[in-house]
Amino acid sequence: HVGSNIFTKYKNDIYKFLKSIMNYATAWHEFNFVKVYPKMTNFNNPNEIPPEQLCFTYEEFKQFISVEKDLKWRCIFEIFYYCGLRKGELRGSQWKDVDLERRTLSISKQITDQGGTVTNFHFSVPKTKSSIRTLKMPKVLTDDLTKLKNEDKNIKGFNNDFFIAGASFPLSSNTLSNHKNENCKIAGVKQIRIHDFRHSCASLLINKGANVQVVAKYLGHTKIEETLKTYSHLFLSTSC
Repeated sequence: HVGSNIFTKYKNDIYKFLKSIMNYATAWHEFNFVKVYPKMTNFNNPNEIPPEQLCFTYEEFKQFISVEKDLKWRCIFEIFYYCGLRKGELRGSQWKDVDLERRTLSISKQITDQGGTVTNFHFSVPKTKSSIRTLKMPKVLTDDLTKLKNEDKNIKGFNNDFFIAGASFPLSSNTLSNHKNENCKIAGVKQIRIHDFRHSCASLLINKGANVQVVAKYLGHTKIEETLKTYSHLFLSTSC
């Protein structure tokens, strides 16, 4: 009885402690708990409140993008919004990953903040196997990317290894975030994180009638259960 009371009192701290241990072992020692014990799922606190999801509605995004006069930056934010890429995936996207005729963007790599400086970086595989995907681009993004590629071709030494978000080197994470913050301020819209553009993309797709499989593919989720768990409220309300 005493032990039960102690667990009840400190259960949140116990969950956090166990989660930290498991995450550390998984990240740094490549320990596969699921392989060792198949019935083991995750170590999330079932009572933990998920972080607030912020996102742009379509109207807010149009207001946000309307203040951006630089074509490259327009394309960057349009890719985030319409395709739902993670920051590292966007930074790792090169012109060879874009098929303007088929209107597709292929994601097969990423650049993380641990990859070094913008002049000393390295590619890594995406977060999961499902993160390797080919996405259909809307016409507005395809048209802007077509114009941008024609502009980039004027850069000395241009080739298809050039980065869409950059040139011969990718833009830094801080540069992306700082420019986003400035645009939000000028446009008079709420501040959201770069990662929240993924939530915005999911909201846009759901509001356009996309099913859960399509949303999962765009976001690179391994299982549709992950998509449903994260965005079930959007499927029910069809609003951000």
